[in-house]
Amino acid sequence: MGIMGDTELKYNLDPTESSSDLINHSLKESKVAKKVIIAGGGTGGHIFPAIAIANALKAKKSNIEILFIGAKGKMEMEKVPEAGYPIMGLDIAGFNRSSLIKNISLPVKLIKSFLQVRSIFKSYMPDAVIGVGGYSTFPVLRFAQAKGIPTFIHESNSYAGKANILLGKKATEIFVAVDGMNRFFPADKIKITGNPIRKDITGSEMSKEDALKHFGLKHNKITVLVIGGSLGAKSINEAVSASIENFGENNLQLIWQTGKLDSFKYKDAANGKSNIYISEFIKLMGIAYIAADIVISRSGAMSVSELCVSGKPTVFVPFPYAAEDHQTVNARYLVDRNAALMVKDSEVDQQLIKTVLELAKNADLQYSLHRNIIVFAVLNADEIIANEILKFIK
Repeated sequence: MGIMGDTELKYNLDPTESSSDLINHSLKESKVAKKVIIAGGGTGGHIFPAIAIANALKAKKSNIEILFIGAKGKMEMEKVPEAGYPIMGLDIAGFNRSSLIKNISLPVKLIKSFLQVRSIFKSYMPDAVIGVGGYSTFPVLRFAQAKGIPTFIHESNSYAGKANILLGKKATEIFVAVDGMNRFFPADKIKITGNPIRKDITGSEMSKEDALKHFGLKHNKITVLVIGGSLGAKSINEAVSASIENFGENNLQLIWQTGKLDSFKYKDAANGKSNIYISEFIKLMGIAYIAADIVISRSGAMSVSELCVSGKPTVFVPFPYAAEDHQTVNARYLVDRNAALMVKDSEVDQQLIKTVLELAKNADLQYSLHRNIIVFAVLNADEIIANEILKFIK
């Protein structure tokens, strides 16, 4: 199968055409002035900022052409086409820390991905390349840098990934969410922009009552939103499931995003309970934030940024196996400023529901957390990043 084997494009073209034909066809149709590649994915924390940046670029320069490059089998191959952009998939995977034997094929996959990237660049000839993190970012940006093409990195976390640190040395500019990132990147290349947030979160004007109706819930109960990231969070889900009766007994209701893993089990636990809305994935997360009074969440960079914008009192449960434990770093930044609460993953069984119930009964603490977390909200990071990139490709 050729390089376009698992690729989805928004253009209705003959599927027998080669990757070069597909790209050339799309360029002829759009009469493009400038072309940009956005590389990365793997989780919503990489994909949604990438889409936000793409949308901001299109809003500022309508005839710009944007092509995404992701990793085959990852969620970007579904989410990016849903947003209206073409994407091409690489045969690549990351280093597996839990099973070294699974890394035997990694050098072969890396070489193959570079060959695929070379083919894409030969046909597409981008004017700029943006990396947002994820498996596909490294080969795409490394190749672009070797060709002298302007490259831009968006690092969403407060602790930079190793691949981005390597790429940052030759990057044109590096967009970061917080200060202090000069310990990872050249200081003269850093732009503190914040993290791009989806417009359905920053721009929704729905009332709380209508938001609750959307989920089939009542307006006279405290609503707890449970989100473990786009892939789910087993420890959080297990704690909620084990204490499912406690919510109803304390006059609380739930909006529960479980993720795909074991979702059937959690749906069984919630079955028949009118105070619980449960789903594997909530597409309209902006409405969920409006409906919520309290949030339980992992502390990936994008979740943290969205919660700052929403201003919701939050109990963070950092994923302890994230690279360099960066989720704990993300959460601690807000906890130390009295802007959030935190429960360690190892203590979820004993502490999570107890902490949430205590917070639900403490209106003063809820208000204090709201007031302190909203200070860190950034609403226009996507526009700031788009403006910077367009300076180099006019």
